Amino acid sequence: MAVPKKKTSVSRKGLRRAGQHHKLYDNVNSITDPTSGELTKRHCITPSGYYKGRKIFETKADREEDEGEE
Repeated sequence: MAVPKKKTSVSRKGLRRAGQHHKLYDNVNSITDPTSGELTKRHCITPSGYYKGRKIFETKADREEDEGEE
């Protein structure tokens, strides 16, 4: 089993942990959906249920609209 020879300093540990937060600010994979105009990740379904301009599933809000019309 690998065991470190020296104690990891607080600053070195902090630098290692700080590198993980850059992922939060990476907007390379976010796009605007052409149908709904929502900001979403690439290759993912939008919160309103659209993928590549097609309706994939019905959301709770859609079901409530249908019930209100009847």
